[in-house]
Amino acid sequence: MSKRLLTCSLAVVGMAASLSMALAEGAPQQVQSGTYKVEPGHTQVVFSLLHFGFTNYSGLFSGASGTLALDSVHPAASKLTISLPVSSVQTTSNRLTDELKGADWLDAAKYPTATFVSTQVVPDGKGGASITGNFTLHGITRPLTLQARYVGSGVNPMDKAYTVGFQATGVIKRSEFGVKTYVPMVGDEVTLAIAGAFEKQN
Repeated sequence: MSKRLLTCSLAVVGMAASLSMALAEGAPQQVQSGTYKVEPGHTQVVFSLLHFGFTNYSGLFSGASGTLALDSVHPAASKLTISLPVSSVQTTSNRLTDELKGADWLDAAKYPTATFVSTQVVPDGKGGASITGNFTLHGITRPLTLQARYVGSGVNPMDKAYTVGFQATGVIKRSEFGVKTYVPMVGDEVTLAIAGAFEKQN
């Protein structure tokens, strides 16, 4: 590696480290309280389930909208409302993606939106929380608990918006929401992995 290339590489690494430090303010209680809006471009819901006992197959939902009322001093008072367009589902197979949107699976035409509305937030004192709420999918509403973890916050250098990010996981049984096609050959238990980005409004 040439000296010039090494210098450039170190500079890039240094810039990335500086950016990470700028975005991460530290402890969750230092995050600005207020009303936040979902930043859809960097919010994703990845789902995975066992496919015929061979692989854990994954897909993605995007285009989320919603709000987060964040109280960093009293996090248990925070509230979260999220909506997802069901037709945003994507997989690595165009055929499967179209099938999932159809009446035998998610029936996006009849049930265009999936929602989560929090009812309780229980902080763990370590930057995480259990968020329980009502999850609606395929026209059926059932309780769902998400295990959330604070990732970081700060001013986004691209759009200058104060942003906070969380990672969350949860598990549902799709048959409980009336999505029963190929159960149990295709897994009933669906794991959700959520990357949530929120921009401060006030």
